[in-house]
Formats: sequence, structure tokens, C-alpha cells
Amino acid sequence: MAETPHSHHRPELHLTAEDGLLFAPAGVLLDGDTWHVFHQYRPEPDAGPRWAHQFSEQAPFVWDICDDVLAPKGGETQLRAGSVVANKGGVDLYYTSVTEAGSTIHVARIEDLAPTTETVSENALDLDAGVIRIGKVVSDTEQYTNFRSPCVIPDWEDEDNREDGHEGWLMLAVSGPSDKPTLVILSSADGRDWAVSGPLSFKGLTGLSDDAVLVSPRLIRLRDEVDHEIYDVLIVTIERDGVDISGYVVGQLNNTEFDVVTPFTRIDHGHDFSRPRNTNYTEGTQKVEERYAQAHIFGLMNGIGRLDDPTRHKSWKEEGWANTISVPRVVTLQDGTLFQTPPAGLLEAIYESDAAAGWTGLCEIPAGSSVSIELRDQKRNTAAIIHHRHHELVIDRSMNPYYEGEAVALAPLSAEDTDSLFIVVDGSTVEVFADGGDVSMASRVYFENGPIYNFEVTTSGDATIVNSQAHYPDDFSTVGLPDLDELTQFDADEHPHEGPVR
Repeated sequence: MAETPHSHHRPELHLTAEDGLLFAPAGVLLDGDTWHVFHQYRPEPDAGPRWAHQFSEQAPFVWDICDDVLAPKGGETQLRAGSVVANKGGVDLYYTSVTEAGSTIHVARIEDLAPTTETVSENALDLDAGVIRIGKVVSDTEQYTNFRSPCVIPDWEDEDNREDGHEGWLMLAVSGPSDKPTLVILSSADGRDWAVSGPLSFKGLTGLSDDAVLVSPRLIRLRDEVDHEIYDVLIVTIERDGVDISGYVVGQLNNTEFDVVTPFTRIDHGHDFSRPRNTNYTEGTQKVEERYAQAHIFGLMNGIGRLDDPTRHKSWKEEGWANTISVPRVVTLQDGTLFQTPPAGLLEAIYESDAAAGWTGLCEIPAGSSVSIELRDQKRNTAAIIHHRHHELVIDRSMNPYYEGEAVALAPLSAEDTDSLFIVVDGSTVEVFADGGDVSMASRVYFENGPIYNFEVTTSGDATIVNSQAHYPDDFSTVGLPDLDELTQFDADEHPHEGPVR
């Protein structure tokens, strides 16, 4: 395949489909220092969804293309999301197979993962020969139909003593009609023969309405840093009025009953973060004593979800691709609250990139005050503004011609937390981490005259910036900057400190 042309909409550090329309991460596996992301995509708008495979060694910012691993065949019309787990020295791929008769859960197998990263076929649609389909493992029962979106994780060896470790497998899947789905728990000793345990039920206040449409369920296990207990974190996406709202519920899953500790809480308050996926790990990747200290999640940077038409995206119309996956987020649990921070190495990746950028700041923002950071393009036009207003964090892109008049994205902030910000701008993606990871926001932002030129920072009221730094590539000066004399919306005398400064 021809080399992808340079563009300013396509991010460098985030994962996108090489060509075509990306729909969601399907499964993520961390093998030592190598990240493997399997994702759904359509090579063309009218093609059936397939599974692609990309990997990144060391830090998860430079992604290499592998051959696709799954494509529809026989009577299949779609291959949809699933889960990827390490099992008995190989890798199992659980996926949703869709035919005219409905959906069922199948499994495929990669006995040796390493060769899948070594060679790539010249034909972009060729499938990796090392991926073997095993077949259907979950299908309709008398009570449940149309199984889909499986999340597979190791089961507990002893449900009454979580310190004993794991044995066998647990699956959380969706069943039933799309407008009224049911979450179902299944179990298996070997990952092949699955038995339905029953529908997922809740004990305690969930914060979810009885008619909430829950999709894309995921489970992660974390040890709370305050009480040191191991909890289950149920991550779900609510489909509501054409918009996806993703969040989490903290508690403990006992057989099929989820004993709630923390009710549903938004996981991201930006315009575009949906259907987060957990990361599974190969044996030895995590030290036993650190197994529940942290986890990693990826999200689709698209807030509309199933009802979105990616062919209307600016990136598709101008550059032939649509949608991206967030950077992996390191998640920890503190007193029942999920904290999310960017992965190690992100600043170094920005310095080594061509045009990504970041801004870090520690501030003191009393009530009634604010710190605002404008994201300026190469002609010094404002593409978006991030406001930290003591009690709320805002991403406003309504001044951008592509999002003209759109509502702002808003997240509540805790007044007790440190007023800090970490902003990452990469192509048409913006991710913001505030107050030590208490709040995260992701939004797509198109820079009409890209890439980003600088961060313009202002304060109001009694707000002060204790320290801050803008982060740009080491060779940022090589980016094609327009001559100031040609700019029509920038006054150099009014803004004497404009410009990229490391």
C-alpha cells in the first residue's frame, strides 16, 4: 500500500485506521512492553466491518500496521467488538459474528503472536495466516438471544478470597434487542465451553435509570488505594438520544450480583469519548504484587457512536480516514473514584513528533476565577478554548467554523483538588487531564490551518499560574509557519509573546 500522505488532521500519537473508517477498539493486549490493539474498521463505507491489528513497542504512541486478523466470510455481514486474552501460551480473539439470523460469539486463535508483527502483505486486505477460526462458543438459549460485545477476563479462583488469584474465565456480554439489551454473565473453565450464569443484577443504588440502554460492557479489577480492598469496576456506555455517555460503577461482582459502592459516574466529560475498552495482559507482564494497582483503558474518540456517519467527517472528506482511538489511560482507584492519567512517555513522544503539542500547568484558581488556554492554529485563529474555572472544566470549540454554535463540554471539579492541567493536542484530537486525573475530557478539534501553532494563556479574577510549560516537537521550527505579514487575524503588537516556546 502506498505511504499515507502527511496531513494535519490525522494524529501522530493516537491510533487510526491506515485507511477507511475506524469504529472502535475491539480488544487490547499488553505483552511485556509491546501493545497490541485489535480494532473494528471498514476499508470502504459499504464494506463489512473487519478486525485490524496494530502494535507499538515500548511506549504506545508509534503504531505499526499488521495484517488484518478477521473479515466476514460465509453468511457473515459484520464482525463486531469483542475481547482479546492470553490463554495457554497463545492469544484468543473473542468476536461478535453477525448474520441475517442474528449475532453470536465466536473465538479465533493465534498460537504465536510474535510472527504477526514481522511481515505485512502488500495487499492491505489479506488476512494473517496465523489466525485460526475455532468457531461459535456462545449462541442463543431459550432465555437469551443475540449475544454480542463479549468482555472476557480471568475468573476468581475463590470468590470469597480475591487474594488467591484466578482460575478459569468470566465473560460479560450483551444479549437481547438493541433497544432493550440485557447484560449477561457467563463462565468457562477453558475459554471454549461457556455456561450462562445469569443476568447481571445490582445491589444498591446504581445511578442508572431502569430503562437505560447499556452497551459495550467492560470489567477491570483495581485495589483501592484508601481501603486496600480489590474492587470490580464495571464500565458501560449508555446510548441516549443519539449520544454515547460512558461511565463506571464500582463494587464487587459476586456470581451475577454486583454490590455497588460507587454509583454510575461519567468517565469522560468531553465531546468525544465512547465505548472504552479494558486491556488484558500476558502472563508475566504484570508482577503479582502489582496486579491490581492500575489498569489501562482505551476509548473511541467519537461521542455519537452507532448513529454517527463517519463519511461526513472532515477527515474522511479531505484525507480518506475517520475516527481515532484515545491514548491509553492509566487508571487507579482512590476512595471509590476512578483517576485517569496519561501514560508514561507522552511528553517525550511529543518532543519526537512532527507537530503534536502539550501544555502542563499548576495553578491556583479561587472561586470566581479562571485560567483559559486558547489553542491557536497557524494563522493564529482560535480552534478551541479550555477553561479551568475552579469548580468546572470546559472545552469550548463553538468558535471553530466546523463546530459553530455547538454547546460546550463541561465537567464538574472538586474544589479540594489541586488545580492542574495536562493538555495534549495531536492532529485533530485534544485530550485534557485535570486535577491529578480526577477529571478527563476528550474532544475532536479540527485545526483549519493546522497544525497547532501555540497555546495562548490568560487568567481572570484572582487566578495565578504557579508554573507552566508548553511542549512542542524538538524541530517545531521546521513546521511551515505563515509569514506574519500575510496574517489577517493576528496583531503582533497586541500579542508580543506569541509563538512556540519550549
